Amino acid sequence: MIRPRMALAALLMLSTVAASPPQTKWVGSWASSQQTPEAQNTLPADDLTDTTLRQVVRLSLGGGRVRILVSNAFGAEPLRIDRVHIARAIAVDSARIDPLSDRAVTFDGMSGVTVPAGASYWSDPVPFDAAPLSVAAVTMYLPQAPSGQTSHPASRATSYLVHGDRVADADLRDAKTVEHWFQLAGVSVEAAGDARAVVTFGDSITDGHGATTNGNDRWPDRLAARLQADAATRAVAVLNHGIGGNRLLNFGLGPSALARLDRDILAQPGVKYLILLEGINDIGTLTRDAPATPAQHDALVARMIGAYRQIITRARAAGIRAYGATILPDGASGYYHPGDLSEADRQAVNRWIRAPGNFDAVIDFDAVMRDPADPRRMRADYDSGDGLHPSPAGYRAMADAIPLELFK
Repeated sequence: MIRPRMALAALLMLSTVAASPPQTKWVGSWASSQQTPEAQNTLPADDLTDTTLRQVVRLSLGGGRVRILVSNAFGAEPLRIDRVHIARAIAVDSARIDPLSDRAVTFDGMSGVTVPAGASYWSDPVPFDAAPLSVAAVTMYLPQAPSGQTSHPASRATSYLVHGDRVADADLRDAKTVEHWFQLAGVSVEAAGDARAVVTFGDSITDGHGATTNGNDRWPDRLAARLQADAATRAVAVLNHGIGGNRLLNFGLGPSALARLDRDILAQPGVKYLILLEGINDIGTLTRDAPATPAQHDALVARMIGAYRQIITRARAAGIRAYGATILPDGASGYYHPGDLSEADRQAVNRWIRAPGNFDAVIDFDAVMRDPADPRRMRADYDSGDGLHPSPAGYRAMADAIPLELFK
């Protein structure tokens, strides 16, 4: 028997809980996948010795405090970073910042940090007015060059380097410019308790090959804008974890999808959804340099499906909904020059992706992007010109085809 006083007390407790303000949480607002840069994208050691490095990123989700993730994931020795600042960037294609917005970033209360080889390191929370879809500049001072650079070579954003400690400078007029990010892996924001993130996980098509430098017109960028424009999805961030040349099964340009699953999906703050668009490079590389037997084609399809299953299983175990994106047509690609068996592989994989019960939902990019007159090829008005990568118009069409209900 429940006594009246006990019932009243329980009711008051429930009312208090219901009326209490929502809890905040840390959610990734921007991210990039880390890798060892190729030779042509590696900077000379002198360029990163006694150097201020300013890198411009576009946030997806806003918040009143931020944390910065610096990375030495592929370094051979500990990495020393003496100072880090974050500020509002004046423009996406400029080294200028708003000095009034400039904030010093600390690590365990210190102005600098030593990041162990193979590791990444989150900063302390920093008060910073991070608006949704705003552009921020993260500036760091490196006294010595990394022993093994950790980078995202295909930033499609301009970064700025000058010698000396000029972290707080409002502009870096004499800076050397490069289109790469170095030693910077993420920015998270403190957001409302209903905030969550979607990881877009893939290869150069997710990374944005064919997009505009400093244009923020990759398909994940457009998805972020659509989410912000809808009141029901404004609490959803987008984290781009595409790597050019990436494969499900083997190392290419950067670790394979399975090898980077923990760092790029499971370890991301606040991730609730995954969009997986991987596989065209596995199919293309099988026959790029020499023909393959039908048995080899069949084995590749089976292994790719096995990799999808691994990613789905581990995502679901972490409470992440896994959405499968069908592989785009590449019949006009001069790089992969796919034949009938390679096209059959793509169709077989796409059938598995579309089959009910394998993914939590399907995003049919193939149906959006293929030429109705020749389904093996990408639509000409969506093609960047190489038959493999979409243009900015194509990326927009991809993003616009994603049902926002998947994130509500």
